[in-house]
This record gives sequence, structure tokens and C-alpha cells, in this order.
Amino acid sequence: SLSPCRFYLHPEMSNDLVGTHPPGAHSLVAVSVGYFIEDFVDMLCNQKLHQSWELLFHHSVVIICFGIAVLLHQYVGFALVALLVEINSIFLHLRQILLMANLVHTPCYRLNSLVNLGTYVVFRMATLAWMSRWLFLNRHNVPPAAYAVGTAGMAIMTPMNIILFYRLLRSDFLK
Repeated sequence: SLSPCRFYLHPEMSNDLVGTHPPGAHSLVAVSVGYFIEDFVDMLCNQKLHQSWELLFHHSVVIICFGIAVLLHQYVGFALVALLVEINSIFLHLRQILLMANLVHTPCYRLNSLVNLGTYVVFRMATLAWMSRWLFLNRHNVPPAAYAVGTAGMAIMTPMNIILFYRLLRSDFLK
């Protein structure tokens, strides 16, 4: 994700996540919607529902929230902040690959577990907390429908990520 770079190069977004976004940001969010739609369809076709329902639910929320940003050309900055979460996905996916390759008892897996947990706290938990705080502090500047969607999104994503964090912690560190 190019989000940290975008905030560095366009600090005005820090003050306005609703209407301000740099060139290319809208395209980045639109491509992200396409990725989530493709991944959603792939999971529907190739995985059992009981194995993937949480991720399908997650993707549905992201598709709706990012889709609104893309269609309205607003909240693109907020969507960019949300894309910071995806930095951690690199290590979550690497963890999955290492598990499938039966490399659980290797230094590589152990290192990835540590980096995964660290990036999880920084890029998932802290980002979601910051987004929830921003939404609450800016509730008077956000139309009720958008506020409802954003609040619902945060209310869904935050517990899902806390539960996943607990599962990772239990699986990789509390055995």
C-alpha cells in the first residue's frame, strides 16, 4: 500500500479525509475494490463456506465502504488510511504459506510470527483505533448515512480483528 507515502507527500489529507485526496488515490482505492471483489468470488468458488465466512464478511464490508468512496469521490482519504491495514496482510499471508509448507518449527516462521504480531498491532489495531477516533471526532462533519456506514464498518472490523489477534497470539505464542 502506498498510503504512508501519500500522507507524507500530501499532509493536507490529515485535516480532510472526506474531500481531499492526491492524484491517483481514487484509482488506488478503485483497484483495491476490484481486488476484494476478485478475492471474494475466488473464495466463494474455491473454499467451503464454513472455512471462509469471516473473510467473506470482512470483504463485503470493505467492498461496501470502499465502493462508496469510489462512487462518491469522497472519503478516499479515509479509505487510504484503511489500506494501511493491508501492510500486515503480507505477513498474515506469509504465515499461511509457511503453515501450508509445514514450516512451523523453523526460524523463518518464528521471525514472521514476531513481525506479523508487531505489524498487526501497528497497522491493524492502531489504524482501526485511529479511524474510530477520527470518525467519532468528526461525526458532526460527516452526513448521517456515511457516519452510519463508517460506524457499522468499524463496529464490525474492530471485534473481528481483536478475535483474529487473539487467535494468532494463542496459536503462535501461547502454546
